Amino acid sequence: MILLNNSHKLLALYKSLARSIPESLKVYGSVYHINHGNPFNMEVLVDSWPEYQMVIIRPQKQEMSDDMDSYTNVYHMFSKEPQKSQEVLKNCEIINWKQRFQIQGLQESLGEGIRAAAFSKSVKVEHSTAVLLVTEDILKLNASNESKFGSCAETGHPDDDFESETPNFKYAQLAVSYSGLVNDNWKRGRNERSLRFIKRCIEDLPAACMLGPEGIPVSWVTMDPSCEVGMAYSMEKYRRTGNMARVMVRYMKYLRQKNIPFYLSVLEENEYSRRFVRQLGFFEASCEWHQWICYPQNLVPF
Repeated sequence: MILLNNSHKLLALYKSLARSIPESLKVYGSVYHINHGNPFNMEVLVDSWPEYQMVIIRPQKQEMSDDMDSYTNVYHMFSKEPQKSQEVLKNCEIINWKQRFQIQGLQESLGEGIRAAAFSKSVKVEHSTAVLLVTEDILKLNASNESKFGSCAETGHPDDDFESETPNFKYAQLAVSYSGLVNDNWKRGRNERSLRFIKRCIEDLPAACMLGPEGIPVSWVTMDPSCEVGMAYSMEKYRRTGNMARVMVRYMKYLRQKNIPFYLSVLEENEYSRRFVRQLGFFEASCEWHQWICYPQNLVPF
């Protein structure tokens, strides 16, 4: 694999990956952040250049100092020939198989190669899936091969007039001081490693909230290093009041203004959330969201 660290090549890769959306969205979003300051210190590997078949995004070595930190030890993967991923993963030192880590991608066919490579390394694999949801402007990047969003129609939800109608609520940037609140209410979190990850996401990436009458967040949303929108949550007292919809409308408007790509995933069984995001203009993509959590047999998963 070749380390791609030239800014012109990374920009060319970003534009090229647009042609493979939605399957390439995980790496497309990661390369976006790498090209805009690289706040999570990621690096890009390709099997060849300028023609490539496989792209892997991983943290730089110094970032992966904790063998049990699967929030940081994350690989984003895309392949034009996913059935050949086993050869790359088994024969290249691109993955630290001695750690607990996760691989994320939007191609189910990557799984066979991941499982085969993991078996050869005596590593266990836990696979999970979710529904991938995208907006029309994201898919248009594929058709036009452009790396910027076009103008989008309004979703029809209340926006700028919300504060005047409800003065006790205020849309705001989510402050890092509320990382603990987000961590406590994130099903995949609630531990010290997830708290560190959340702090970095809020500090370095777009995050928004609705402040309630007491001046603390009652609804919020964040973004991860691959441009996936997530950790969205509303406090129970304020659910189904429109707060989350208003947060999402303004948040999406901001991302579009800044030309930041975005998408999200929802568990298939979560019918309420799937309906909710469809009302915001998302629709289900032709591929699914996939996660493979891997750990050596001597590292017991927590």
